[in-house]
Amino acid sequence: MPDNVHFYRPDDGHGLPHNPFNAIIGPRPIGWISSQSADGTRNLAPYSFFNAFNYTPPIIGFASVGYKDSVRNIEATGEFCWQLSTRELAEPMNQSCSAVGAEVDEFTLAGLTPANSRVVSVPHVAEARVVFECRLSQLLQLTSAAGDAVDTWLVLGEVVGVHIDQTLLKDGVYQTADAGPILRAGGPADYFEITPEQRFEMHRPG
Repeated sequence: MPDNVHFYRPDDGHGLPHNPFNAIIGPRPIGWISSQSADGTRNLAPYSFFNAFNYTPPIIGFASVGYKDSVRNIEATGEFCWQLSTRELAEPMNQSCSAVGAEVDEFTLAGLTPANSRVVSVPHVAEARVVFECRLSQLLQLTSAAGDAVDTWLVLGEVVGVHIDQTLLKDGVYQTADAGPILRAGGPADYFEITPEQRFEMHRPG
């Protein structure tokens, strides 16, 4: 192995000041998830292990390290919403990550407005420029390669309703950078914002 390569086995530790895994798989889109308990208590929390997994039907998913309130609520009701995290909502998004009890409404905590959804009963963030309303399709507990259960839960949901700020549509085409989406990077506090200057085109080979 070349001398200029840092190699490690995760089971043995990375040997670095900070685990590089999250920084390598990044920046990562943020799963800003709203849910509510069976008795109607609202919850809002960001998850950095998030992405899209299918086109038709559209399916998104996030992983929760630990069986947290979001997972508990979604398993109970079968519904959740995803809201796009943007630069203008970065501080409220971060505030909604506070370690508080299940009885605390993070909408109120972060100074955000809960809005009624069209298809699901779970409210979404009115200030968000894009929202997906989702119904639970699968809830999976992750396992290691050896088959041992991991205390991490993968929530997959079918998108059944989409809200888009019309100013983000130009000639019917959604403008990703115009929304100013933010993404989670490595380190304890690193984020990136997508801006139009970073855009380039590359077509698939014929």
